[in-house]
Amino acid sequence: MSVAFALQEALRPAAAYDMSAGRAGAAAAVLIGLAGAVIGGTALRRLTGGDRRHRAVTALAAGVAAVVLAAVVAATADGGVGTGNGLGGAYVAVVVGLISTAIGSLALARARRARSE
Repeated sequence: MSVAFALQEALRPAAAYDMSAGRAGAAAAVLIGLAGAVIGGTALRRLTGGDRRHRAVTALAAGVAAVVLAAVVAATADGGVGTGNGLGGAYVAVVVGLISTAIGSLALARARRARSE
């Protein structure tokens, strides 16, 4: 394989069935954010229990991690939405990560309030 052929293959747009690094990063960010939102939801539902604060912190951390990973994917994407670089997934991951962060923050505030009472 020549160097020119390798460069052509590296620079071609991703096909619809290929898993590019951007798509994989965006998918991972969405899954991390979704897991954080679910964990935060379980922390909100718990009325008592010692693990409520830990779940809230986990949801908060997962949301921040999802937003950071999505921002990296969005910043390094070469083309626009629909080019196969994961930009659309990164936008979705930012929203899901922010939702996870909001749920985690709310659960942490409730856990602190319940602890002080």
